Amino acid sequence: MTLEILTSDSLAPLRHGFFTRRGGASSGVFSGLNCGPGSSDQSDVVRINRTRVAEAMGVLPENLITVHQVHSADVVPISGPLGAKPRADAMVSATPGVVLGVLTADCQPVLFADADAGVIGAAHAGWRGALDGVLEATVDGMEQLGATRSSITAVIGPSISQAAYEVGPEFLEDFLAEDPENSWFFANGKDGRYHFDLPGYGLHRLRSAGIGLAEWTRHCTYVDPARFYSYRRSTHAGEADYGRLISAIRL
Repeated sequence: MTLEILTSDSLAPLRHGFFTRRGGASSGVFSGLNCGPGSSDQSDVVRINRTRVAEAMGVLPENLITVHQVHSADVVPISGPLGAKPRADAMVSATPGVVLGVLTADCQPVLFADADAGVIGAAHAGWRGALDGVLEATVDGMEQLGATRSSITAVIGPSISQAAYEVGPEFLEDFLAEDPENSWFFANGKDGRYHFDLPGYGLHRLRSAGIGLAEWTRHCTYVDPARFYSYRRSTHAGEADYGRLISAIRL
């Protein structure tokens, strides 16, 4: 099966893609294009999957760069292949031929570009990273490499949607403590619980940062098991582990 790669006209002409799980070599609960070395999938199969992604992006496997994601607001500049993976959740680069990749399974994968300046970024933005400022930190990092804030485009890829993201009252309290207006991103659920709009919150943070354009592809990871991995769906199904989607961009 060939790879399925979702793209956005807003990031053209840069090569990029939000890869679905289709077209991979993994099997079982990981069936498809699992690109997460931190999963319990067979490491050689994960390497095969990542090699397929690198080929689709037109680079050698060592030029497909990912980091050790820890739900932080930390950003690292990338100029070439890494040795040990730094603990961070976003990357920026102005180096042609380097592919920035982020791994997700409900969290937001966000690809950034200032095509005129030749600067790109990629961020893994779960609720914690988004609340702590990883999206704004990525924009700051791109500016340090020569990007112009008003010329930056950011596209949020497949993420868990509000209808599928039920949270408890303590979760709401964390967001209200940061800004009372964050209540806009919560809808009432059952039994005192709420539904959180993660991509809506991500768009709000991006637009408030003053970039030129921010959009979401409007794909929900939870509701489409044929195309997307979902941590929450796997947990609800009682599965032992879950695959990781990859999203990538290059100059």
